[in-house]
Amino acid sequence: MRRLNPTAIALLAGALLLLLIIYVFTGATRTNTDRLSDAQVTGEVDASDPEKRCGSQKTYDLIKRELFRRAAEVRGSDQAAFDRLAAYSVVRMDAPMLRSHDEELGTITCAGSLALDLPPGVAVVGGRRTLTANIGYAIQPAADGSGDVLTVSGADSIITPLATLARVGSAAGQPLAPADPSDPTLPPLTAEPPPSRPPATMPPPPQDTRPPPPQPSRPPATASPSFNCRFARSRGEIAVCNDGGLAALDRQMAAQFNSAMAQADSRQRSLLQRTRSDFLRYRDNCPSNGCIAETYRGRIREIRDIMAGHWRGR
Repeated sequence: MRRLNPTAIALLAGALLLLLIIYVFTGATRTNTDRLSDAQVTGEVDASDPEKRCGSQKTYDLIKRELFRRAAEVRGSDQAAFDRLAAYSVVRMDAPMLRSHDEELGTITCAGSLALDLPPGVAVVGGRRTLTANIGYAIQPAADGSGDVLTVSGADSIITPLATLARVGSAAGQPLAPADPSDPTLPPLTAEPPPSRPPATMPPPPQDTRPPPPQPSRPPATASPSFNCRFARSRGEIAVCNDGGLAALDRQMAAQFNSAMAQADSRQRSLLQRTRSDFLRYRDNCPSNGCIAETYRGRIREIRDIMAGHWRGR
């Protein structure tokens, strides 16, 4: 057996060292390719991917704010407190699913099993601090370009109990004091006291014969329809923004329209879009809120008839 000379040994060792260096550098390259991108780290979602938008944190935040807003409307008070509590609550979504994507309108409809965890120190009637529901939700760009408009359906099992939100350990009819008064994260809530009748023996109050003082002018009421009221221009839009009942009808109609567009065939979709212009024109020409409300109810029936194949047109 021949022995390798020193020169051959040196060449062989150099070749092995070169292979080792190549392996180390290619391994580092592979490691770099496995690192999370900046968008993944920050939680940003590609706006062009509708499936990812269904399960994005931004969408969950919109759902959470909508649930608390609607609960405050049901309660009839404490809107500011509900808005602040929303920031300290947590939404969890199990199996978010894309139902449809309308590229023309930019509308995305999704569904999922939602759980809402309330912050410490507050609970709904019965002491629950986690509320659940199987919901549907639609995301659509606002007409004024101010962001996304989100509508939620099937969330009554969360919204109704959420309207009873109270401090833990508070008595009915009393201010809902926090368990820890030094906790700055829990805004004050007020309980609605039950109606009470004066004792039968209480004498009637003396009548004041002085003329009543002039009443200060009240600012218009604010409401939350499916569009951004900051950019309301037409008579109908302004009326809807100043009336909670009309705003609720607008949200109901918008949710029904988005759901219908997601399920419609090409003929139904064309009818829905064409009749939408007629509806807006009728609404904006209405002389009263009663007329606007009836126009919304008619539009809701119209959408239902189009999807059922019963619409005969005008």
